[in-house]
Amino acid sequence: MTDDKRGPESGRQQWGTLLAVSAAQLLVVLDGTIVNIALPSAQRALGMSDAGRQWAITAYALAFGGLLLAGGRISSLLGHRRTFLLGLTGFVASSVLGGAAVDPGMLFGARALQGAFAAALAPAGLSLLTTTFTGTRERGRALGVFAAVGAAGSALGLVAGGLLTEYTSWRWCLYINVPVALLAGVGTALVPPDRPVDDGGRLDVPGALLSAGGFAAVVYGFNQAAPLGWGSPVVVSLLACGVLLLAGFVVVEIRAPHPLLPMRVLLHRARAGAFTSITLMFVAMFGFYLFMSYYTQTVLGYSPVQAGLTLLVNAAAALLGSALIAGKLHGRVTPATLILPGLAAAAAGMLILTRLTPQSSDVLPFHLVPALTLTGLGLGCVMPATAGLATAGMQGHDIGAASAAYHAAQQLGAALGTALLNTVAAGTAASYLAPARHTAAPAAASVHGYTTALAVACGILVAAVCLAALLVASRGGARASERKESTLPSA
Repeated sequence: MTDDKRGPESGRQQWGTLLAVSAAQLLVVLDGTIVNIALPSAQRALGMSDAGRQWAITAYALAFGGLLLAGGRISSLLGHRRTFLLGLTGFVASSVLGGAAVDPGMLFGARALQGAFAAALAPAGLSLLTTTFTGTRERGRALGVFAAVGAAGSALGLVAGGLLTEYTSWRWCLYINVPVALLAGVGTALVPPDRPVDDGGRLDVPGALLSAGGFAAVVYGFNQAAPLGWGSPVVVSLLACGVLLLAGFVVVEIRAPHPLLPMRVLLHRARAGAFTSITLMFVAMFGFYLFMSYYTQTVLGYSPVQAGLTLLVNAAAALLGSALIAGKLHGRVTPATLILPGLAAAAAGMLILTRLTPQSSDVLPFHLVPALTLTGLGLGCVMPATAGLATAGMQGHDIGAASAAYHAAQQLGAALGTALLNTVAAGTAASYLAPARHTAAPAAASVHGYTTALAVACGILVAAVCLAALLVASRGGARASERKESTLPSA
C-alpha cells in the first residue's frame, strides 16, 4: 500500500484532525488520573466522607466505560465530526461545573457527566482519525501521535494534578480542561464534515442498556474488591450480575438487525489479539502507576509533585515509543513486530521492580529509571499497533463500534488492574506482618506487597505475549494484516 498524494488543503484537514483528536484524547486520559492527587484537597474543601470520596473517581469510570459502545453507535448515526463536537462541548461544560462544585453531589454528578460525554468523544475521535488518514505511512504517524498522547496522558495527569493542587487549587484540575478543549476546537474547525452512516438502523436500546449495566456492574465490582475483598457478597453479586448482563448483551447483539457491537468486530482473530493485548497491558500498567505513586511517596518520601515528575520518565519513553518507533514502522512491519516486543519490554520493566527493598540503594538510576523507560517504551509500541489493528479495514458503523470496543477494553483493563493488583499487594503485606510468620517494619511489608503485585503484573504481560503470538503473529507479512483486514465484510 502506498501513501496517497494529497494537496495542501487535504494536508491541513488531516493535521487539523490530528490536533483535534489528540487534544481530545489528552482530555479523556488526563481526567482518568488528574483528580486522584487532587482528591484529598477536594475532600477537605467539600466535606466528603472517606467512604464517599471514591465516587469522584468511580462516577467518571462507570459513565465512561458503561456508555462507550452506545457512544460508538451514536457517532455513526450522527456523524463522527458532529458527535466529536457534541462530546467536546459537553465535556468542557461538565468540567467547569465540577470545578465550581459547592458540595460532593455536585462534583460527583459533574464527573459522571464528564464520563458520559467522553464516551461519545473518544470513539468519535478515533473514528475520525481512521477515516481521515488512509495512507499506510501517514496513518502510522497519526496513530503514533494519538497513542503517544494516550500512553503519556496518565503519567502527565499525575504530574499536572500535583502541580495544580500544590500551587493553585484542586479546582484547576478540572478547569485545565478548558484550554485543552479550545486547542481541540481549533483543530476541529479544519476537520471536513462527514456523513452519518445510513444503514437504516436506529440505536440498539436493549443492547445499550445491557452493555452499560453489565460494564458498570463489573467495573464497580472490581473497585469494591479492594476495600471489601473478592469474597465479599457485594463484590460477588456485582460481578455475577455484570457477567449475566454482558451475556445477555451478546445474545441480543447476535439477533439484532443493527447491533451496537457486531460480533464480527470481536471474532476476527487478529482483532481479538489487539483487544486482548491492550486489555492485559492496561491491567498491568494501571497497577504499576498506582504502586509507583505509593512507593515514591510513602517509602522514598517524595512529595506528590516529585512523585509525579519521576513518572515523566515513563511519559517521555511512551512518546518515544509511540511517535518515533511505532509511528514510523507502521505499515512496514507486522503489528506483531511491535506488539510482542512492546509487551515483553513492559514485562522486563516490571521484573526489575520486583528487586526493590526498603533499603534499595541508588533506587532511582538502577531501578526506577530503567523500569519507567522500559514500561513506557512498551506501552508506546503496543498502543498504536493495537489501535491500528483494531480498526483496520473497518467501514460504516463498524468503525465506530471497533473504536468504542477498543476504548472499552482499555477501561476494563484499567479497572481490573487497579483492583486486582491492589488486592494482591494489600493481602501480601498483611500476611508479611502477621506476628506468627514475620516481624517487620510497615515499610518493609508495603514494599513486599508492591513487589509481589508487580511480579503478578509481569506474569500477566508474559501471558499477553503468548496470547498475542497465537492471535496476531500468525498473520505474517509486513503488510499482510492490513491487506487481509480490508477484505472483511462491513456494515
